[in-house]
Amino acid sequence: MKILGISAYYHDSAAALIINNKIICAVQEERFTRVKHDPNFPYYSIKYCLKSNGLSLNEIDYFVFYDKPFTKFERIFETYLHFAPRGFKSFYKSLPIWAKDKLFQKKLLINELKKIDDKPDIKINLLFSNHHLSHASSAFFPSPFNNAAILTMDGVGEWSTTSISIGLKNDISVIKEINFPHSIGLLYSAFTYYLGFKVNSGEYKLMGLAPYGKPEYVNRIKENLIDIKEDGSFKINIDYFDYCTGLKMTNNKFNKLFGSLPRDPETLITQFHMDLAASIQKVTEDIVLKIAINIKKETGENNLCLAGGVALNCVINGILERKKIFKKIWIQPASGDAGGSLGAALCVRHMHQNKKRKINFNSDNMKGAFLGPHFNDEEIAHELNSCGAIFEKLTEKLLIEEVSNAL
Repeated sequence: MKILGISAYYHDSAAALIINNKIICAVQEERFTRVKHDPNFPYYSIKYCLKSNGLSLNEIDYFVFYDKPFTKFERIFETYLHFAPRGFKSFYKSLPIWAKDKLFQKKLLINELKKIDDKPDIKINLLFSNHHLSHASSAFFPSPFNNAAILTMDGVGEWSTTSISIGLKNDISVIKEINFPHSIGLLYSAFTYYLGFKVNSGEYKLMGLAPYGKPEYVNRIKENLIDIKEDGSFKINIDYFDYCTGLKMTNNKFNKLFGSLPRDPETLITQFHMDLAASIQKVTEDIVLKIAINIKKETGENNLCLAGGVALNCVINGILERKKIFKKIWIQPASGDAGGSLGAALCVRHMHQNKKRKINFNSDNMKGAFLGPHFNDEEIAHELNSCGAIFEKLTEKLLIEEVSNAL
């Protein structure tokens, strides 16, 4: 059975191919287009998955998209209705896009797929997975665990922003969820925006900035922006944010709380910005730790799998590992939306088609995440010669010396 997963139209578009129980390839569109976080239909990624395995579209049993557009539209529409008349300008701008493309995404996806192979008799069997289920599947199914707790945290999928699931053999059951607008991912992104970095792109910069500061504002954040319960569940105070209906992440009330306007991109980073980064990093760490402790207490599971954008926060992952709350932790390397393409494909294989997993307890089903294009020396030399590059071929030993000296 051949299944091709697709993620697209938000950020980090990607495609992944599984054949029977093996992950054959998984690749992100930005690697071909060189557009960072490319959100467009992953035309080149899909073409690579097919061509590198000698396949045509007709040989794919199932295509699966990583989330459900109708459910996502329902959330957006209900949110605007709830906050009306606030956000009318944003709603007015986004509605034509939804009406034209996103709401009828099945037709759009089929038409885009047919551009890859223009044969008239192409049959496309297209399915849709839930966003957080795609994330959870990407974390659990390639893991070396027969059973595990699964924590998925991101900005927002259709409705879910945080979900706790149990994975057992070839099934995943969601046991708890926190829904939009209450999102630790969006809270972190709000501070990303406030500190002058790009949302859905610069969060790693915020994480990297945090060690330079002191968590001076932790209490201010916890007292005003987020109510955190002992089990790690939380509620965002939406009064300080515009992400529900506006075109910005934060508002003037947020500015007054911290006594400053958002930092303009590329301007000087001060100690204030470093301390704020340290503070939101610390708050996020506290929440994830509380959730992990509660998951262990409620489920008794010894293994934990992680996915979703928040699982890209390697500092938090390191803390979880050192705390030894769980005996073993497995994190999907492509925890963000790119990995959703793989999770969606695995979800169809194991849950929709009820095919048994082949668990490799001593090896890595992700193949070290080396699942994209690879090139031999002849191909590399040909490309370099064709563009007139000046280059030198080195032995592995000399290459390591040269690179380490350069670093």
